[in-house]
Amino acid sequence: MNAAILTAVATFAAVFCALWAAHSVGDHWIQTHHQACAKGAPGWTGRIACVKHVATLTGTKAAALAALVWVTGLHLNPLTVVVGLLVDAVSHYWADRRTTLARLAKTLRKSDFHQLGDGMVAPCGTGAYALDQSWHHLWLFITALAIAAGGTG
Repeated sequence: MNAAILTAVATFAAVFCALWAAHSVGDHWIQTHHQACAKGAPGWTGRIACVKHVATLTGTKAAALAALVWVTGLHLNPLTVVVGLLVDAVSHYWADRRTTLARLAKTLRKSDFHQLGDGMVAPCGTGAYALDQSWHHLWLFITALAIAAGGTG
């Protein structure tokens, strides 16, 4: 395996790990209770809460990538980092508006799974939560691929 391939694989792995950790922190520690409760609400109240959540989440991911670069000396292409984080942010907003992900689950015949559990008793133990997180993980993977594909600009 040549050095360019090893560098690309290592860059992808490091970026994915940083994004995964930042996603978990941003989605569970940084997000406010108000954002978590309101981001799926109809109208501007829900949209604004979701935008605020996605903004702090994206900031958390950017900080994790900055720490990765600072500690390891890894060079990332700034343009692909910005584009990757923007695509990730849009995908996160889309899913966190909740009705969109519920419609996707229905289209894919996953409504029964989506409706599993009691969101008031155990919001992180529901089918909706599992589908939400798996959606976000897919986009973290895509984002890491895009950033790694951008080279070390």
